[in-house]
Amino acid sequence: MSAHQGPAPAAAPTAQTKARLADLLPMVTRHRALLATAVLISLVASVATLVQPLVVGQVIQRVASGELLGPMVWALVGLIVASGLLTGIQHYLLRRLGANVVLGARRTLVHRMLRLPVKEYETRPVGDLVSRVGTDTSVLAVVISQGLVDLLGSALVFVGALVALVLIDPLLLLVSGVVIGGSVVAVTLLSGRLRTVTVEQQKHVGLLAASVNRALTAIRTIRAANATGRETDRIHEHAVGAWRANLDVARIAALVAPVSGIATQVALVTVLGLGGAQVAAGRLTLVDLVQFIMFLFLLVMPLGNVFTAIASVSQALGALGRIQEITSLPLEREERAVRADDLDGSGSTEISFEDVSFSYTGADVAGGAASTAQTLSHVTFDVPRGARVAVVGPSGAGKSTVLALLARFYDADAGTIRVDGRDIQTLDHETVRARLGYVEQDAPVLSGTVRDNLLISAPDATDAECTEVLAAVNLAGFLESRADGLDTVVGESGVLLSGGERQRLAIARALLHGPPVLLLDESTSHLDGLNERMMRDALDTAAEGRTLLVVAHRLSTVVDSDHIVVVDDGRVVGTGTHEELLRTTPLYAALAAEQLLTPETDPETHPEEVLVPTTGTTSTDRGAHS
Repeated sequence: MSAHQGPAPAAAPTAQTKARLADLLPMVTRHRALLATAVLISLVASVATLVQPLVVGQVIQRVASGELLGPMVWALVGLIVASGLLTGIQHYLLRRLGANVVLGARRTLVHRMLRLPVKEYETRPVGDLVSRVGTDTSVLAVVISQGLVDLLGSALVFVGALVALVLIDPLLLLVSGVVIGGSVVAVTLLSGRLRTVTVEQQKHVGLLAASVNRALTAIRTIRAANATGRETDRIHEHAVGAWRANLDVARIAALVAPVSGIATQVALVTVLGLGGAQVAAGRLTLVDLVQFIMFLFLLVMPLGNVFTAIASVSQALGALGRIQEITSLPLEREERAVRADDLDGSGSTEISFEDVSFSYTGADVAGGAASTAQTLSHVTFDVPRGARVAVVGPSGAGKSTVLALLARFYDADAGTIRVDGRDIQTLDHETVRARLGYVEQDAPVLSGTVRDNLLISAPDATDAECTEVLAAVNLAGFLESRADGLDTVVGESGVLLSGGERQRLAIARALLHGPPVLLLDESTSHLDGLNERMMRDALDTAAEGRTLLVVAHRLSTVVDSDHIVVVDDGRVVGTGTHEELLRTTPLYAALAAEQLLTPETDPETHPEEVLVPTTGTTSTDRGAHS
C-alpha cells in the first residue's frame, strides 16, 4: 500500500495487561449449571470424607471392647467407595468446565481478533496472535481442573477438620498450626514470582510461534537466499528463550510442592511425638490420637489444594493478561447510521474523493519512536457510476492507499470519501464492503480448495456459477486439467498455483460476489501478454453494469479507461483520458514512453506492441507496494 509498508513485526508488543482474579471468575460462573453440579458433588464428597475419621474411631473402640464390626466396617467401606466415585465424577465435571471456559475464551478472542483495525495486524506477529488463541487459552483450563472450583468443598473439609481438632486437643493443633501457617506464607510469596515468570514464558512461546510462522510462510524465499541456517538459528534463539523461561517457572513451581509436603511431614512428626507422649501419660486416648492424625491430614489436604490453586491462578492470570491485551483493543469503528438498503444507487457519481489526506502512523523500527508517513494529500476525483476509472503513477505514489481507504481498512485524516453520495464514515464497514469486490495487489489465496476460495465471498453460489466465473477469467482449462475440479487443493497460500493463476482466481472470487463496484489493485501484474489480453476481455464483460476502479503500473491495461487519475507523491497531478494525459501531464507521458505507449504504438493500432512492456516498472521504486 503506497509507500507504507508498516513496522516490521519483529517482536510482540511489550505492554502487558495485568489481569485480576475478578476477571477470571466471570469466565467460570458463566457456566452456572455445570458449576453448581460440580460444587454440590464436591460438598457431598467433603461430608463423606469428614465422616470417615469418626467411623474409624468407632471401629477402634469396638475392636478394643470385643464388639462385632460388621455394620461399621461396611459403613467405612461404603464411605470410602462413595468418596472415590464422587471425586472421579467431580474431576470429570471440572475438566469439562475447564474445557468450556477455554472454548468461551477462544471464541471471544477469535471474534475480536478478526475484527481489529488493519493496523494491528501490521504491528503484531501472526504467530504470537496464534499462540494466544492456542497456548494461552489452554492455561485457563489448568486453574479449573487443579482445584479452583473445588475450593468450596475444600473449605468445608478444612473447617470441619479444624473444629474436630479443637475438640480433640487444642495444644496439638496449636503446635501443628504454626508449622502449617509458615508454609502458607511461603507459598503466597512464591505465587507472586510465579505469575511474573509465567507471563515471560508465554511471551517467549508467542515469539517462538511467530518466528516459526515467519519462516514457514516464506520457506521458498529462505531456501533461495541460502538463509535456512540463519533462520534456524533465529528460531533456536526464541526456543532457548522459551526453554529458559519454562525452567524459571519449573523452579518456582517445584518449590510449592516441597513446602507443602515438608510442612505436612513436620506437623505429622510433631503430632506423633507429642500425641504419643500424651497417650503414654494417659491424657489422650489412642482413639483420639488416631482421629486427630486423620483430621490433621484432612486439614492439610485442603491447604494443598489451596497451594495448587494459588500457583495455577498465578499462571492463569498471566495468560489471561495476554488474552485481555487483545480483547481490550478497540475494534473497527462501527457506525450504524446508514444500512445497505439505504443506498439506492440512483446518483450519477458512484465514488468521490473530496480533498482527502491520509498518513500511516506507526512505530519507527530502528528507534522505536512514533513516525508518520504522509501518503495522500488533498486528493480529489470522482468515479462516475458504471465507468472504468484507473489510478496510475510511480511506485509509492499512494495508489493502493486510495483503495484501502475506500474499503475502510483505514479512515482518512481529513476530507470526505463518498459512496453513492454518502460519507463512508457514516456507513458501517459491512455496508461499504458489501458493495465492493476487492482484488488485492498480491492476490492472496486461502489454503483449501478452489471452491473454498470462491465461496468465501459468495457462500450460496452453485458449482455451475463457480465454473462460469472461472471460465470468464481464463481458468476453464486449469479446471478441466484437474481430476478434482473445484475440489482441487491450492496449497498453503495458493503455493500450488502459478502467480497468474492465483491472480485470476482472486479476480474470479471478486466477480462471483457480483458487487456493483470492483476494485482492482495491479490485477494483471502476474499475467503474460496473451493472458493479460484475455483478462482485459473478461474485465470488459465484468464491467458491464458495474463501476471499476483500477490501480495499475502497466499502462497497457488501462489506456482504454473512461478516465485516468495520475498520482505522484500522494497528490493528483493529472486527470483525463489516455490521449489527453499524453498532452497535458508530463509524468504520464514519461511513464507511457518508458513502457512504449507513445502515440506511435497506440494500443488500438499496434496492440501487439503493448502487451509486454520491455522495461517493466518505473525506476521510482520507493516501496514494496504501490
